[in-house]
Amino acid sequence: MSRREVLFVIFLAVILISINIVNYVKRENLKKSLTILVAEDTIRISINDAGLDDLEDLPGIGPALANRIVEYRNANGRFEKLEDLRKVKGVGPKLFRKILPYIKL
Repeated sequence: MSRREVLFVIFLAVILISINIVNYVKRENLKKSLTILVAEDTIRISINDAGLDDLEDLPGIGPALANRIVEYRNANGRFEKLEDLRKVKGVGPKLFRKILPYIKL
């Protein structure tokens, strides 16, 4: 192969790699958009009205934590804002972010 042909093959390879990178980025952005749409359409559980079973349906919340949430609510009254859920022992920042799309007041 001549030098010109090698350069042409390298040029084509760079173009194909660039196209693949652009398509990958577009797919990832589409996935993020679909995730946001799914989260917006998700049925949200009221942390002020939910029973133990409903709270246990939330990701990362088992029977013990669901019980602590209900006990906290009974002792302190209704949650005034979603962030008040963080006052319950066992609901840290990571878990709160995880359940945020699924809860409401």
